[in-house]
Amino acid sequence: MRLNLKKYQSMRFLLMSILSGLLFISNTWETDFAKAKQNAQADHKLIVLNFSGSDWCGPCIRLHKEIFESNAFANYASDHLVLLNADFPRLKKNQLSKEQQEKNDQLADVYNKEGKFPLTLLLSPEGKVLKTWEGFPQISPEVFTEQVKDAVNAIK
Repeated sequence: MRLNLKKYQSMRFLLMSILSGLLFISNTWETDFAKAKQNAQADHKLIVLNFSGSDWCGPCIRLHKEIFESNAFANYASDHLVLLNADFPRLKKNQLSKEQQEKNDQLADVYNKEGKFPLTLLLSPEGKVLKTWEGFPQISPEVFTEQVKDAVNAIK
């Protein structure tokens, strides 16, 4: 069976368009708190700070895949939030730089003294805690996003 070249090119274009769209809505997670605060203040956005163990914490991995990477959250976050991740990997191959580990430790000293994973906080541009989610939220990405929207709207 021979594949028509025009059909192949059309299918390829469609697939590339879909993949490009998915990459476009995926949000970038900042790793520097000072930069996240600066961006939040400049863009009039709030900060979502997530403490995770990306290579050992099952609920953390699930939170990123099911909630943070969902279309509902990603679409909202791109226009309204600065995303900040404080990761605490355990495997040597995923070890952070000493500088990054110190930054994450400083964030934990202020916002996660009990060492909870995952822990997600909604912060003002100045760093004030507005809302907290401990563990994996047992809700849909849409409901989680609505909770974030409600908190954002409450301070406006």
